[in-house]
Amino acid sequence: MKANMGTVDKVVRILVAIVIIGLYFANQITGTAAIILLVIAGVCILTSFMSFCPLYLPFGISTRKTEKK
Repeated sequence: MKANMGTVDKVVRILVAIVIIGLYFANQITGTAAIILLVIAGVCILTSFMSFCPLYLPFGISTRKTEKK
């Protein structure tokens, strides 16, 4: 797996996950919606730490800056 996520992308995903988790613990989201959103939050955190998004791969997207040589 080659890293394809930039710093801003990772930070945004982590912030989205934190907001979803906060809404869950504040009982603002419940039931099936809460479960789905918590799974999405988990995926956001996991992909942020791996610096790799599998959905970017088929489309050739990369938010990571390339190093100049």
